Amino acid sequence: MKVLFDHNLSPRIARAFQALMGTDHEIVALRDKFVANIKDVDLISELSSEGGWIFISGGRRITRNRAEKAAFQSSKIIGMFLSSGLYKSPMMKQAERLIVLWPTIETVSKNVSGGSMFELPMKSTKLSPLR
Repeated sequence: MKVLFDHNLSPRIARAFQALMGTDHEIVALRDKFVANIKDVDLISELSSEGGWIFISGGRRITRNRAEKAAFQSSKIIGMFLSSGLYKSPMMKQAERLIVLWPTIETVSKNVSGGSMFELPMKSTKLSPLR
């Protein structure tokens, strides 16, 4: 499984997950893979061409911008977006919730097609599809 953590999440979370998962997964922070000022449409295009990526983000700008949303929905990427409460939580709480949600993220990612987007909840382990 390949997972990219967006700029709006601490790269320390991505690095911690990589350490936890070992060589079974490729988990990186966006800033460790791409230039800092990469445009979202270019990021989407690049990840889609590589295939197999899960994109975890705290912000939903991609889901609201018409061009970016269309590019994402036609890509091979699966999007996981933190709920607003989770995004506003301290980094350790975000990491804790992601650990709890990780098995669900893995299962859902194996059973959906690229372009799918989900909300990562603050309390339950059920992911809500985003339209």
